[in-house]
Amino acid sequence: MENKLWTRDFTIITLGSVVSMLGGQMAGFAMSLLVLDYTGSTFYFALYNIAYFVPYVVMPLVAGPFLDRFSRKRTIYMLDYITAVLYGVFALILHYGGLSFPILAAGTFALGVIGSIYQVAYESFYPLLITPGNYSKAYSVASTLQTLTLAIIPVATFAYNAVGIVPLFAFNVVSYTIAATFERQIRHEEAYIAKRAAESAGEEAKAGLKRFLDDFKEGMSYLRSEKGLLAVAIYFLFSSMNDGVGQTVTLPYFKGTFANGEYLYMLVWGCGSAARALGGLYHYRHRMPVEKKYDIALFVYVAINALSAAYLFLPVPVMAVCCTLVGILGVTSYNIRISATQRYVPDEKKGRFNGAFNTLSMIGMLTGQLVSGVLSLKVPLRILFMSVNLVCLAAALIFIGGNRTEISKVYNTQD
Repeated sequence: MENKLWTRDFTIITLGSVVSMLGGQMAGFAMSLLVLDYTGSTFYFALYNIAYFVPYVVMPLVAGPFLDRFSRKRTIYMLDYITAVLYGVFALILHYGGLSFPILAAGTFALGVIGSIYQVAYESFYPLLITPGNYSKAYSVASTLQTLTLAIIPVATFAYNAVGIVPLFAFNVVSYTIAATFERQIRHEEAYIAKRAAESAGEEAKAGLKRFLDDFKEGMSYLRSEKGLLAVAIYFLFSSMNDGVGQTVTLPYFKGTFANGEYLYMLVWGCGSAARALGGLYHYRHRMPVEKKYDIALFVYVAINALSAAYLFLPVPVMAVCCTLVGILGVTSYNIRISATQRYVPDEKKGRFNGAFNTLSMIGMLTGQLVSGVLSLKVPLRILFMSVNLVCLAAALIFIGGNRTEISKVYNTQD
């Protein structure tokens, strides 16, 4: 008999994540527009992005070992409550005329600290709520809903231009509070905590720092010992570098090249988002052939980078077609990678693995943002984006294509 996916706990975590994602997408995009309008500089826009993502380099490594010993559920809902408070403080500061780039950067840094810990906690807790045989379905749901929440971005743009950013921050206070309240109702017993405690039964005398360092070393050792996982993590370091460049240059390119460029940007990327949503629905209803998952993933990685390298040089309608294809391919990539790795890694090691993986990804993201922010002062934005995509394409051939046997052991598995 097939196990039921939509259990009580899975439904709650899904609803809670949708509510918080809606708030995060709305305020995040509006803040990007605010920074561009306030500074008028791609360089400062890059600094703003870096302020958010710097914590993602360090905090996952710190949080991973902690989250393999303590409650991930409690961490998730407490961070959502803290985020609601932070957005309330942000709204009050801006309402009373306290706008400045240092305040924006400091607030963004604080959100980055919270978000980086939350990401590891959520990614390590979510698979525990998935019933056996439903990993691909569950991550198709997650990807589809994450994509559908992007529909709030046009609303955020109109609201930002009409009423300013303070009401959007107030909306976030409500949305994150609701999400946290949902998440508190989850009943799942986190058995990995007792397992980790049993493994450490003879180590009670260790100081907290010593235990943390041992857990951290164990997590990095596990990643190094799994050649397939390590190769995937290294490729996604390059992929994240590519994402960092894209986040830094694409919106400024559209705003600087076209009249009402932010709306054209939303139209083009909206095609990609719609395609991701439809692709997620397809993967929810259809299983990929187990023995072909690795081959599909390699093709997808190469195709995404090839299309992305070209799309800024194309007419707008063709840009939209490229983004549509990238959206379909992107959700396929996400579904294969996240369902395979979270199924493959033992529950008691998920926190440390996700922490190490996210840190490598954020190193790539920050490198891309920093390099593109500096080079944007001299290099045309389209040339910059194309070059990084070609580097990422080469990384896919080297790290994914060059480790077929090891990665197939991770990817070519049944739910």
